Amino acid sequence: MFKRSDQDSRRPVHIVVDGAAVAAREGDTVSAALLASGRDVRRATAVSGAPRLPYCMMGVCFDCLVTIDGVGNRQGCLVPVAEGMQIEIQKGKREIGR
Repeated sequence: MFKRSDQDSRRPVHIVVDGAAVAAREGDTVSAALLASGRDVRRATAVSGAPRLPYCMMGVCFDCLVTIDGVGNRQGCLVPVAEGMQIEIQKGKREIGR
């Protein structure tokens, strides 16, 4: 559903998602890079385990929560990608102190 424009000439940025290399672009947010990657980026909610995808892309809905460089419950739609960033798709709740 989401794909990059053929005219996107921004500098590539390499990130790692659940152990797999993913190409992003300078200026992407984590959520935008995940959606553009074509990967299944569904997180599972803490209460019901229902699958969720980034929805509002502006920090209101919290459907884009991911773990970034070991810090969980980060809103992927608000965090710009950085070279070598380690991202994990969040499954359920994140325990405090982990």
